[in-house]
Amino acid sequence: MRQTAQTPEREPFVAHWSAKPDTELEWHTISDSQNYRRQRSSLRSKALSFACFLSLALLAHRFWPYLTSAVFSADSRLSVDEDSMCPQVSAISPSNYASLIDSLDEEYGTKEFKLKAYESLGAAVRIPTVCYDDLGTPEEDPRWKIFYDFHSYIEKRFPKVHATLQRTEVATYALVYHWQGADASLKPLLLAAHIDVVPTNDATDDDWINPPFSGYYDGEWIWGRGSCDYKPGVIGSMTAIETLLERGFKPTRSIILAYGIDEERGGLTGAAAIGEYLVKTYGKDSISMIVDEGGGYSDMGGTIFAAPAVAEKGYLDVRMDVLTPGGHSSRPPKHTGIGILAGVVTELEANPHVPELARDRTYYQSLQCRAKYDAAFPPDMRKLVLESQSSDEKLRELAKRLDDFDPAYSASAGTTQAIDIIYGGVKVNALPEAVYAIANHRIADHSSVSELQDRFTNIVAPVAAKYNMSLDAFGKTVGLEVPTWGLVKLSDAFASALEPAPVTPTTGSGPYELLSGTVLSTLKTNLRTDNPPDDAVVTPGL
Repeated sequence: MRQTAQTPEREPFVAHWSAKPDTELEWHTISDSQNYRRQRSSLRSKALSFACFLSLALLAHRFWPYLTSAVFSADSRLSVDEDSMCPQVSAISPSNYASLIDSLDEEYGTKEFKLKAYESLGAAVRIPTVCYDDLGTPEEDPRWKIFYDFHSYIEKRFPKVHATLQRTEVATYALVYHWQGADASLKPLLLAAHIDVVPTNDATDDDWINPPFSGYYDGEWIWGRGSCDYKPGVIGSMTAIETLLERGFKPTRSIILAYGIDEERGGLTGAAAIGEYLVKTYGKDSISMIVDEGGGYSDMGGTIFAAPAVAEKGYLDVRMDVLTPGGHSSRPPKHTGIGILAGVVTELEANPHVPELARDRTYYQSLQCRAKYDAAFPPDMRKLVLESQSSDEKLRELAKRLDDFDPAYSASAGTTQAIDIIYGGVKVNALPEAVYAIANHRIADHSSVSELQDRFTNIVAPVAAKYNMSLDAFGKTVGLEVPTWGLVKLSDAFASALEPAPVTPTTGSGPYELLSGTVLSTLKTNLRTDNPPDDAVVTPGL
């Protein structure tokens, strides 16, 4: 339902929001004099891992009450920057929950709370919920059983959550929680995270300063797999709800928590089953807003840049199999299967993907924000960004300069490729008959799975022909049809291909502006430093 908050100086702000029917949304903005009123809750720790955790916790306790009521200060509004480049909103906070927020801020600032929070995350890290690419079904593969230990841990650590919220186990180990709101007509808010982590290499475990599953807090950092990706999302949301329940808080809008178990391999088991469960339980288009992993924030010249991810790349793991006749290595062919595979890999790495700079893409919009608000942004680059908004020539010039200016440009604005796995040979004097490599790709938001497959095929086909090999490219025969020396086969390694996600609207979008205002409120009143920044900006992230 569309709700309008009137402002005397500007055109009405239209919020695309699932509010209670016939209820006008009014916004409470935080004035400059209020921005740092609650600095007593500043967190002095610079621990990166806990920073990820507490960001979500603080965001959650501000965000949820805001979503649960449509009653705000009568004179409040959500201001919109008239400048077309990187428009910003004002920091917002629900005035009718001011005392609750003050109470939470005070508790979050205590040493006792911080130490308990550090240990909540540290203990979660100590449970090695590793996700392997070759995991079988939860019913068959015993490696899943460690997730039950995690279930037991959070049940004991957050008793009020588990006594109040309804918990459903999906696909055996994934978890969905429902916190019933008072008004069933409001679409619920969904907060998502994942429990699983990537494995470590046993051969390099001793190279860690602290063991990879120690969860050790050294006074500044929390060490271990999952300390930032993404057990803070689970522990942060659980902590926020636990403290709200301790104060007797009851939401008006229902809250859903969804925790996946194999995000690190594409969510084949967990996210897929959770999605089916949510549609079956709540229906299609039944969620008001989804907040999931993605983005972060950084300090650039005294300005905090918060970058919630509004776009997500696609995904494809390409497996390259090379099948050749076997035999004894005393009479080898000119090129073994390993040599041919090496030729394929070499050709792929000699033809990297070229990034594409487009005005309607997330990277360009993020660059606009840096050019406008980062005091350290070079003046000549700032001028070029401004000119590129209307000049195609300047846009091309900007793209050329970005290769040197921003090391992350190619990875952010283009498709990435990394040859991460290679296998071949079983004995030193036996010719390898079957070898393979796997290339991981993150597909740019302007591309697609099919476009990547076509490009991959076009690069590999000449190599296959050079070595007199047939080519099966994603189920289609390409090139040579006469009898050949062997076969090169390209396939989706784990059947986990994903198209780039639809981009979340950032202009004229009520939910995005609500989230932006809440992020700004959280950053400006709950900082982890005694020296508050000069300003804070929300920029689209990828």
